[in-house]
Amino acid sequence: MAKESQPTQKFVDVKDIREGAAILENGGLRRVLMVSGINFDLKSEEEQNLITSAYQNFLNTLDFSVQIVIHSRKLNIEKYLARLADRHATEGNELLKNQILEYTEFVKSFVETNAVMAKNFFVVVPYDPIIIPGGGKKLLDVFSFGKAGKVAVEETLDQKLTQLNQRTDQVVSGLSQIGLRVVALSDEELTELFYNLYNPSTIEKK
Repeated sequence: MAKESQPTQKFVDVKDIREGAAILENGGLRRVLMVSGINFDLKSEEEQNLITSAYQNFLNTLDFSVQIVIHSRKLNIEKYLARLADRHATEGNELLKNQILEYTEFVKSFVETNAVMAKNFFVVVPYDPIIIPGGGKKLLDVFSFGKAGKVAVEETLDQKLTQLNQRTDQVVSGLSQIGLRVVALSDEELTELFYNLYNPSTIEKK
């Protein structure tokens, strides 16, 4: 008997997206920052040392963990080739017309032997509910880590967002000092990002 298929939402920990933050099922928050890249190999040795030192200093200033994600996706260049074909059809100069045709053939040949990848860099800033040991029945239970349960300190969404914003500002400031451009994703951009992550084949066909 075939198993009943489950909706994708059942396997996603994200409960909601509000004010630029992903709200998890456990009450935690995540803010996703898109970060520009640096061509490290093109830098001089002195510049490389400065970047490495600045990155170490940035990590050492954090008193919370962050997640660094490199997202690679194969590019579909069919639309680009279609624009080249349109340009070739409307170009009146025969020399340019031939150059466009040669360039189009070069791109096709290159893509056949080399996968063209798009890379995006993200830093995920977390804020999780504050957990204290003990169930609140006995004062001594607080110190009985092995026996007592754990309870979460009640916080409003605004209080969590305030803490998350402070962490986000710290991360943005540290990355900016390295020379990186940092942008926090909006609600719409977060929704699109999660859709792309869970529907890779659909996106690659576009």
